[in-house]
Amino acid sequence: MIIAGAGGAAHLPGMIAAKTTLPVIGVPVQSKALNGLDSLLSIVQMPGGVPVATVAIGKAGATNAGLLAASILGLLEPRYMEALKARREAIRKQIVESSDQFD
Repeated sequence: MIIAGAGGAAHLPGMIAAKTTLPVIGVPVQSKALNGLDSLLSIVQMPGGVPVATVAIGKAGATNAGLLAASILGLLEPRYMEALKARREAIRKQIVESSDQFD
């Protein structure tokens, strides 16, 4: 599994995907010119046969790339899936607790 961040024309994830059969997750890096939209479009528009999973621009995308990688690895390694479930449950509890403040 490879996670590749790239900005601007964002060639890196696609180049890596073309050279390996490992899953590649592309993280668009926020740029000055188009706030990362250029990076996003470059990574998501790969030709057929060269898949690159693409996540959100910037820090949220980097976080999600790690979580996506863990969920893929969790198909073979149950401890990763259990860790993801625990993380989501902790987030759910935080949301419930914060919403209780509005009651």
